[in-house]
Amino acid sequence: MTVLSAQNSELLIAVTMADIAIILVAGSILGWLVRYVRQPPVVGEIIAGIALGPSLLGLLPGDLPSHIFPSEVRPYLSAIAQVGLLIFMFGVGWGFDKRLLQGRHGTAAAVSIASVVVSFGLAIGLAALLYDRHDSVNGHHISFTAFALFMGAAMSITAFPVLARMLTEHRMLGTRVGALALASAAIDDVLAWCLLALVAAIVTASGGSGQFAQTVVLSVLYITVMLFVVRPLLSFLVRRWVRDRVPPQIFVVFVAGLFLSSYATTWIGIHAIFGAFAFGFVMPREPLGVLSEGVKRPFDGISLVLLPVFFIVTGLNVNIGALSGRDLLELVAIITVACAGKLIGASVPGRLAGMPWREAGTLGILMNTRGLTELIILNAGVSLGVLDGRMFTMMVVMALFTTALTGPFLPRVPVRVQQVGPRARSEGPAAAPPPV
Repeated sequence: MTVLSAQNSELLIAVTMADIAIILVAGSILGWLVRYVRQPPVVGEIIAGIALGPSLLGLLPGDLPSHIFPSEVRPYLSAIAQVGLLIFMFGVGWGFDKRLLQGRHGTAAAVSIASVVVSFGLAIGLAALLYDRHDSVNGHHISFTAFALFMGAAMSITAFPVLARMLTEHRMLGTRVGALALASAAIDDVLAWCLLALVAAIVTASGGSGQFAQTVVLSVLYITVMLFVVRPLLSFLVRRWVRDRVPPQIFVVFVAGLFLSSYATTWIGIHAIFGAFAFGFVMPREPLGVLSEGVKRPFDGISLVLLPVFFIVTGLNVNIGALSGRDLLELVAIITVACAGKLIGASVPGRLAGMPWREAGTLGILMNTRGLTELIILNAGVSLGVLDGRMFTMMVVMALFTTALTGPFLPRVPVRVQQVGPRARSEGPAAAPPPV
């Protein structure tokens, strides 16, 4: 029996490795193909994840998804996906550059706040219409407050890393509308993550207001420790030990700190992704070249390999074929509200700030990019027990649609004509986007 168990364990690990190979190849091929229709690789990887699940592969005879990704292997894939996800969120936090906001505080804040408020308000109204059909997840009743707040947070997000990569590939990073969109998305993401943290605290505080207050107090204490203890300690270690390279011992400290921070936020009740993001945010940026080469680049490489597994884990839970006619009508409503919230919420403030309607419209289209960040939030919603399977499927399709919608509608304008002038360029470079 012991030998058989050992053999089974080795076989499971072997199947897991084979599955990862399939995931990487499928994601790479589709990520390369979608470039021909002006899409970022993340769109191809999301499509690959959905295609390898019940939505497409499952339509073929033989229940192929269950044979290729057997249930015994999925916990391994989920664990690997979480490692890739946490490392990716570290990169997002580390790549957040406050210089993006220099000289653009007023306009960027107006665009961001308006896009969040409009999206959040429309989502609350939509949640009121959809709640009766999605108020129970796996037999557990979900409060309208938690459901509505989560829908608001999910609709409010703009995928900062995906947007940065898209602007780079379309040569818009140095344009006025591109710089403003990136700065607004940075603020947007912070607001949306705060909303999601609030939702997580409400859902996990099942003991009532006392437990919710405890979650809030612990969250404030965690932020205080990160800003006033962890950040100075990391800065001291970097000044003391980092010269022309990052020593292996310091790299280990960074990796351990990342996972301990994720553990802390999970223990508090606000999801591991916040811990990864926060640890990246408090990481020192200087010496920039050395840390980028010795920390950021290795982390990006790991994320590039492990993150596609996250798309497959997501895709295995998406079953478009299971949606009923009523569900399809709800999907149309979700996509409409998602697009309208960002287009109206970003375009109108842009126009009021003096942008021509064409640029203001482009700004609204850019702010509608959701991509990977939306999938992270949706998976958090599943783990928190806020989304049922049908709603999760519809929201994933919305994330894919709104992200894919951006590329074809971006103007093909020469960089020379629309490039930000020297004065605006001196406002600070945009953050280098992590691979997505």
